[in-house]
Amino acid sequence: MFQETYMDGERPAPVLARFSARGPSSSYLGIAKPDIMAPGVLILAAFPPNIFSESIQNIKLSSDYELKSGTSMAAPHAAGIAAMLKGAHPEWSPSAIRSAMMTTANHLDSTQKPIREDDNMIATPLDMGAGHVDPNRALDPGLVYEATPQDYINLICSLNFTEEQFKTFARSSANYDNCSNPSADLNYPSFIALYPFSLEGNFTWLEQKFRRTLTNVGKGGATYKVKIETPKNSTVSVSPRTLVFKEKNDKQSYNLTIRYIGDSDQSRNFGSITWIEQNGNHTVRSPIVTSTIIEVWGSED
Repeated sequence: MFQETYMDGERPAPVLARFSARGPSSSYLGIAKPDIMAPGVLILAAFPPNIFSESIQNIKLSSDYELKSGTSMAAPHAAGIAAMLKGAHPEWSPSAIRSAMMTTANHLDSTQKPIREDDNMIATPLDMGAGHVDPNRALDPGLVYEATPQDYINLICSLNFTEEQFKTFARSSANYDNCSNPSADLNYPSFIALYPFSLEGNFTWLEQKFRRTLTNVGKGGATYKVKIETPKNSTVSVSPRTLVFKEKNDKQSYNLTIRYIGDSDQSRNFGSITWIEQNGNHTVRSPIVTSTIIEVWGSED
């Protein structure tokens, strides 16, 4: 999902458009959506010259270009950046490209403050994803979260679909009877922890665990240390807190545990985990969302 943003000369930029769709995804709550935001408001776009676009005093006018807004403008920006990354790194998988775009996205505006919406409210990861896409940084992300087709098969296996439903996603039932390693914990560049809401207001600490694997796509060996921005009403622990990559394409894994206690406001809370390269320039940031399930199901898609 791509969110629409715009920039002008009168305020900090970018700003999240009010009409841009919000997460989480109603189709599957286990992966935080949207992923990222990209320019999508008043974009100068090619337009069919044989279609009238405006009329003045009953005179129909056409043009080769128009100013357009919406996902139809944000998505081409993101797709073009993905194509550029594939051209620069032909060995990268789609998941590596998505990871590079997400973990290098900027969650701050031009004044180095959190990106906001039209109404001046701070944009959250369920509004803007990981942040505003930065193609230059995405070319050299340092680390990426890889996910293979089998990882997605394992995710589908964990959802208890019927064979027909399974084929809808997998295009084949060949793996339906071989779901030996079902897992809902996809190696994704973001985290969402969902917890039941207590109607009685009796909140207790609940715990959710994640395991992630990072691949070093830098030029050589590197060491990364973790920085955690903890969501409200939560504790976040990461083990190990230092990852040492001996060479390019080396893989290292870590465990992340979120302990969350609900609140009477059923609030959504947000944080992040960032791996910072020691004696280097790479930072690899992933947003964290904690929310009660009752609120998520009542949200807009």
